[in-house]
Amino acid sequence: MSVIQNTNDLSPIPSVPVGAQHVAPLRPISSLISSTWVMIGILAVLAIAFIPISMLLGVTYDYTLIVVALGGVLLGILSGVLGSFAVLRRQSLLGDALSHAALPGVCVAFLFFGRDVGALLIGAGISSLLGVGFIRLLTQTTRIKQDAAMGIILASWFALGIALLTYIQSLENASQAGLDKFIFGQAAAIRLSDVILVAIVGAVCLLVLVIFWKELKLITFDLEFAQANGYPVRFLDAILSLLVVVAIVLGLQLAGVILMVGLLIAPGVAARQWTRGMIQMLVLAGIFGGFAGGAGAVISALDKNLPTGALIIVVATALVFVSICFAPERGLIWSWRKRRADARQFARMGGTDESH
Repeated sequence: MSVIQNTNDLSPIPSVPVGAQHVAPLRPISSLISSTWVMIGILAVLAIAFIPISMLLGVTYDYTLIVVALGGVLLGILSGVLGSFAVLRRQSLLGDALSHAALPGVCVAFLFFGRDVGALLIGAGISSLLGVGFIRLLTQTTRIKQDAAMGIILASWFALGIALLTYIQSLENASQAGLDKFIFGQAAAIRLSDVILVAIVGAVCLLVLVIFWKELKLITFDLEFAQANGYPVRFLDAILSLLVVVAIVLGLQLAGVILMVGLLIAPGVAARQWTRGMIQMLVLAGIFGGFAGGAGAVISALDKNLPTGALIIVVATALVFVSICFAPERGLIWSWRKRRADARQFARMGGTDESH
């Protein structure tokens, strides 16, 4: 008997995140695959039609736009896949907390190393990992629940980052100009070397997911079973947290610390509406994220004053809205039609009973 099919809502455990929502197949596999592939087909048609339509609207696919769009696609794929685990484990706030926790690391790295982008990103990663450590410390040593601990770290780390950023901007040093772009992202500063880095690191992250697939799936759906059978739950949870931190650090230049959580969570939420299978959900979330990253970058090219990171999140949110409305069996329109059909059926049954 499948472990996943017998788990639903797991009880919170102080030292480890809570379990995932039940996603066991309740429909035939053929129906699952069909709805997933229908959505993929629709996105493929939109992507193909998007390029000529955008060119008619005046978008010029120059070198800068191609680099930014490619970076958005790669980052969206990685964020969608990794963010799906946070969605399933009800840890959506974790991405928000860790992205905000990156800001003080950026500021401290600037004070020591200047505007070296590599040093700033490393500082952001260290700060986010410290945020993970403090969240665990609070949940393990106090009665504070995990969501409250995440909220505390989110607010305190971000407040510290804003304070450091204000101090840096008061210095008489021209090199601090543009440092606040890490809050909302600065897509125009992305270079081809950055895109290559995202591709390489993203491939490594996905490879780690493949290597630990069985274990990560188990702690996502049946945490208690994994603990009872001696699985290194804390180590596996640390791997997932580290991968999320890596995705956040890679996305700082494109989306910034505030908007990055949207790229992490929105594709997974949208994909969750279309399928009940985990593999299908990860694939669809990656496609949603890639589409949002590329489409948002292209839309921002319509005007030089349009922010790329914000438009990427707008596209991702639009995909969530469409999925909530039109997804089969879970969408609002499907539910409304089903209620109407049930009402008509009951009315007919009532009429039959009266005739007898």
